[in-house]
Amino acid sequence: MLKEKSIDHQLRATWQAIAKMYNERASKHESTMAVAFVLLNIDCENGTPSTALGPQMGMEATSLSRILKSMEEKGLIYRERNPDDGRSVLIKLTDFGKEKRKVSKESVIKFNEAVRSNISEEKINNFFEVTNTINKLINRKLIFK
Repeated sequence: MLKEKSIDHQLRATWQAIAKMYNERASKHESTMAVAFVLLNIDCENGTPSTALGPQMGMEATSLSRILKSMEEKGLIYRERNPDDGRSVLIKLTDFGKEKRKVSKESVIKFNEAVRSNISEEKINNFFEVTNTINKLINRKLIFK
């Protein structure tokens, strides 16, 4: 099979291009795509339990811990005891973190607007249908039985 006709090749190549684009954008703000992704997944008002953040983002605990430590050192986040569960910690955004979150959100919106302005709604819906089906096949372990 030609790699250009391989579904996984197209997904991987597209994701790598998106990641490169976001990292280039983030570097202009002295950040990374990974940091921006974490910022976007933290509840602005109430914070997010650290134990919920990894699974919510599909990120391994070790990688997330490193990113959170770096973010704390840069003054983007702080940790606070969870009043609902004394054993857990809430990750909260500082004012600086909220500013950087806003920049990240604007970048994601701009990307989505650019794509949507160049691709019909029908094709966008087809794309979501295809990616949802691929995820279901993978999650149900139906590919390599």
